[in-house]
Amino acid sequence: MTDFGAIDALLSGARKEVALPPVEERRTLREGLNVSRAQLAQALGVSPSTVGGWESGRDPSGEVREKYAYFLEGARTKLDAAAAAEASADQSAVDGPAEAGQSAGTDDVDALAAPKPCVLCGQPARHQVAGYPQHLDPAECGTTEPPQQAKPASREKPRRPAPAGRPGCAARGVKVVPVGRRVQAASDTPDLIGSAVAAALAEHAGDVDAATAALVKRAIPDAMALLDHSRKGGRYDVVAHPRLPDVLRKQTARGADQIWEARPKWTRPELPPGEREVTALDMNGAYLSALKTHLPLGQLEHSTGNHHDRRRAGVHLITPPAWDHDAVLPNPIGSRDEPGPLWVTEPTLRLLLRLAGPKYGLCDPPQIHESWTSGATEGLLEKFRIALKDARDRAITDGDDVTLEYVKQMYSKFVSTLGESNYNRELYRTDWMHLIRSQAFANLWWKAHRAYDEGLMVVRAMGTDELHVIGDWRKVFDEGRGVTEVKVKDVYTVGVGHNQPAPPAESPS
Repeated sequence: MTDFGAIDALLSGARKEVALPPVEERRTLREGLNVSRAQLAQALGVSPSTVGGWESGRDPSGEVREKYAYFLEGARTKLDAAAAAEASADQSAVDGPAEAGQSAGTDDVDALAAPKPCVLCGQPARHQVAGYPQHLDPAECGTTEPPQQAKPASREKPRRPAPAGRPGCAARGVKVVPVGRRVQAASDTPDLIGSAVAAALAEHAGDVDAATAALVKRAIPDAMALLDHSRKGGRYDVVAHPRLPDVLRKQTARGADQIWEARPKWTRPELPPGEREVTALDMNGAYLSALKTHLPLGQLEHSTGNHHDRRRAGVHLITPPAWDHDAVLPNPIGSRDEPGPLWVTEPTLRLLLRLAGPKYGLCDPPQIHESWTSGATEGLLEKFRIALKDARDRAITDGDDVTLEYVKQMYSKFVSTLGESNYNRELYRTDWMHLIRSQAFANLWWKAHRAYDEGLMVVRAMGTDELHVIGDWRKVFDEGRGVTEVKVKDVYTVGVGHNQPAPPAESPS
């Protein structure tokens, strides 16, 4: 029999998440009371940068959301009361004492001793309704609609200002672009990257080197501002400063945590005899492409068992499968000497599971022992990624080296400072840092497999962006500077007796 008592308890405890004011109002309400971020953060038990994130587009969750909403509602009530009192005082100063012919009672309609501008049309009116000058006859009013009696000031709830960027209802022919679930006028979409570059060049009188150096210094805060803008209207809330499980904490002050990112450092052990030409290919924008990966939204939760939920993402303790193809392809878990279980990220686990599936059948499935995961989405950073990609593409087309370097620094430093960094206090997601890096390594592995599958001989795979091949690679990859294209980094020859190619210097992505 159904436990109705348990259901009743569930219903009584369930509650809808409390609503928050629009982002553009939050800072205004706080500053209207002369409350600093630090003061509010201390009262709520969070950091000032977290409050800054809420005022830039992120939303809190859980109990702290209720506390934040309580503060904002109280601030609005206090500011509205102060504004109403000030307006009443101003009105009293203008009207003065009651005059002859003017009702001193409480009737809604009063005759005015002298005409005053109608609140609806602005033309002289001889009556007022609840203290507001208005025409009583619609034929006399300059509006197209009959005037409506206003509610007494003491009963009327102050209206919130309309959010900026929303076109009026009567607007026609306005081109719109999607912003989360909403749309906004295309002309209202700011080009944050282009504006920053233009301002830097103007500030340094067109000195390209000085402008580039200035932009590189501000790459992290500018990347966070771009992320905030791209997250406006987003469907998902993100926990910006989650509590980290021990596996994601550094084991020593200068050491690393326990996560294995599967960075490849592989060289084919032997080549066929004879002289052969090797081409070292550079994969463009490796970290930029890796921003498209499954990222956990909330705080990671622990689970055990050999089970993978594709709706979640995080880090997993696995025993990896044996890899029998090292003679022609790199091991998907990277160059690892020690046997046994290890903590890997979501991209590495998904890569292994896919390779173990019926389509490829290259290895056995990994054994999952335990996991730290949260609900996830692959499109969390997609608008952020596209904004950077589009700016990069335009810079390449225009030969704009300033923007090109600025954009590269934005996405590379964004990834490198996602951990507990002193340079980025707005977002502490060490798990994201590991996942994005691992996705870049997984992307390179798939490029190696594609080359192998198309008949090329794969010679080396290094880091995020370096793939050495023998054969007509132009039949497999498009050459260029776009993120889906490759460019030549080096060409060298391996001859008889030199079957182990000498590695060229590795460069960061």
